[in-house]
Amino acid sequence: MKAMIFAAGRGERMRPLTDTCPKPLLKVRGRPLIVWHVLNLVRAGITDIVINHSHLGHLIEETLGDGSAYGARIAYSPETTPLETAGGIAQARHLLGEEPFLAISGDIYCPYFDFKQVLDVLADKDVLGTPYPADQRDIAWTYLVPNPDFHPKGDFGLTLFAINNTDDTKWTFANIGVYRPEMFDGITPGSHAKLGDLLRSYADQGRVGGEVYPGEWTNVGTPQQLNVLNALNGVTAKASAT
Repeated sequence: MKAMIFAAGRGERMRPLTDTCPKPLLKVRGRPLIVWHVLNLVRAGITDIVINHSHLGHLIEETLGDGSAYGARIAYSPETTPLETAGGIAQARHLLGEEPFLAISGDIYCPYFDFKQVLDVLADKDVLGTPYPADQRDIAWTYLVPNPDFHPKGDFGLTLFAINNTDDTKWTFANIGVYRPEMFDGITPGSHAKLGDLLRSYADQGRVGGEVYPGEWTNVGTPQQLNVLNALNGVTAKASAT
């Protein structure tokens, strides 16, 4: 399985830190956010990684290089302007291949997420070995988390490992998911498109599986959140920029 890390966002709420440092390179507990992902992916045996970038993207390439220092093989998908998540995937489609792939945002912190669990979540056959019809099998598998303070209403309902748009009780999308490439066939490379819109559409068709991830997870959106994560190490957001 290949993985894609989204790293093209501008990080407006992180300014002024992100004026000189792309958000995924901000450090949490002594290590850039994106490096936590790379190391954890490699630990799970996922070594082919695609990273899209835009704002200060050259700094990401200079920091990570070809990935060999981390035991990975990294390819880059530059974007002149950020294309949003689904648009970024469509732009990088030629690098991701034709098998299901993992995608994760480069600005979340989930140091104990075990990426081995994603390797077989999209099944092609039922328990008896009968292939699912291509238009009925899950096209995506998503991970959800309890709603953080900044997003109290959540994103998706979850019933029997299927996400939906209708439940009154909702969970927050963790920005971690596994996707079949054909999910993005309708998006022209270079165009802007949001992943959330696609997920909602396929959820209405009953084709998006999911589960709740109970471990440590933070969407690092502000310098204050960065400071909280780094508090145990006695560093500040200013010192956390690479």
